Amino acid sequence: MPSKRRKKLVARVTHLEMTGRPSASAPIPTRPRTALMQVENMPAHFYRYLYEQIGKAHHWFLRREMDDDDLLDIIQGGDTLIEVLYADGCPAGFFELSLANLPERIEIVYFGLVPDFQGLGLGRWFLLSAVERAWSHGPEKVTVHTNSLDHPSALGLYQRVGFSPVAISEEEVTVWE
Repeated sequence: MPSKRRKKLVARVTHLEMTGRPSASAPIPTRPRTALMQVENMPAHFYRYLYEQIGKAHHWFLRREMDDDDLLDIIQGGDTLIEVLYADGCPAGFFELSLANLPERIEIVYFGLVPDFQGLGLGRWFLLSAVERAWSHGPEKVTVHTNSLDHPSALGLYQRVGFSPVAISEEEVTVWE
């Protein structure tokens, strides 16, 4: 049987960095009730659940087709830190930091909220929590990238908390069907 040709999109990627702790702050939301927990030995199925819930609409692709062993090598490795946001007891988002390039930099590899929890005032506080966690490891800078397929507010939010664009590129992305 011939393989199905998968549709591709071209995304404009904005690379951003922060070279000092941000002066911005945001209060911890009180509604919904939130908890932010660092994950130890995250199972592949739970990571994939969050990755799909958050990333499908934005065509996240790097971890989508990775086999479980390769995925676990990354997410359970010593160079990765993942924290999950819970809202009223439900998984509401996650961020993933790569510590592999310390002391030069820490990258926020993934950051996002499950659609059911977007628009509730969690985003700015959650992003600042990720940024503070990154700075707690003492890097020279914190980096992140976003692209034209991400949430329309993503680039503005990154800039409002203190990231500055440093480069623009393009990448081809396979549509998540």
